[in-house]
Amino acid sequence: MSDCNPMRYKDFELVDFLVDEFFILWVKNPDKNTQHFWEKWLIEHPEKRKIVMQAISIIRGVRYKDGEHLSDSAYIDIFENIISADKEKVKFGRGFLNSDKNNIIKNIAAILIFGFCAWMGYYHTFLYPEPAPVSNKTFVIKRTTPLGSRSLITLADSSKVHLNSSSEISYPSDLGTSNRWVKLKGEGFFEIKKNGKPFTVLIGDTKIEVLGTSFNVKVEENKLSVALMTGKVMVKDQKGNQVSLYPDEMLVMEKSGNLYKSDFDTLEVTGWKDNVLVFESDNFENCKKKIEAWYGVEIILKGKIRKSWVYSGTYINESLENVLRGVNITSGLKYKIKNRKIEMFN
Repeated sequence: MSDCNPMRYKDFELVDFLVDEFFILWVKNPDKNTQHFWEKWLIEHPEKRKIVMQAISIIRGVRYKDGEHLSDSAYIDIFENIISADKEKVKFGRGFLNSDKNNIIKNIAAILIFGFCAWMGYYHTFLYPEPAPVSNKTFVIKRTTPLGSRSLITLADSSKVHLNSSSEISYPSDLGTSNRWVKLKGEGFFEIKKNGKPFTVLIGDTKIEVLGTSFNVKVEENKLSVALMTGKVMVKDQKGNQVSLYPDEMLVMEKSGNLYKSDFDTLEVTGWKDNVLVFESDNFENCKKKIEAWYGVEIILKGKIRKSWVYSGTYINESLENVLRGVNITSGLKYKIKNRKIEMFN
């Protein structure tokens, strides 16, 4: 389209994407350049992801029987013919309207595109019901939880991921139909829906392979731990180690290369997903880390803590004040709260 003041993609609405040649080319015939551009653009403009996915769905809605083929150039020609209409007058009844051509053409283009896609969808759904091949070009979706919060994410295949504080997962947009993988940073509890296709959790060079199961994964600076609740998982690393886990087993893989299995306390390891904060003979440093991550605060220690200091306690949906009060009553450690900073002292 040749406007004097061309719109920027960040200002595009659904119909604008549907008639944009560069966008259509990427959806129908992606290459390295278009793929790189749109992936980077979506990362910078996450607010447009929903509209972009709608546009992709509409454009991909034109499906063909095996053996039939509409070339990419022919497909784009259809849209170019629509777009070229903005160089001519648009007739309505007895008269002609010259401008605002932009809005008129966009509306007409949207109607024609939706109509065309609807007809082709009907034609190939009812006359040629063979499934269309799934494109191997996908978006990578990222979901994060900030410090002091937790979230529940339902994936396209109905699997669920509980994401702990300061954690992140990345997964493909077509996870429900083909690629079943997730990249994890931080901590997540997975409830994997069994559908006959393997599901893989990627943590650096380590893979956790499952079919249908529930398990907790925690990535720390010096180790990785996988605690299995139900089902069975296989953990593989870059060194060729392969370890099978069964319910109530936890695998710990240290950065030094050591790995071992152990039992685990279910509430202590997975209670966080149900808003249960557990301290189990934690030293001050571990206690501090848990409170900071759970409530999104910073703890500053004034003075020294004895080496033998430990704390145990269980809190269900408790406020920060009540947790600090519990620490004070049990260990004698006093505290002051100033905004998001907490001073603790003897």
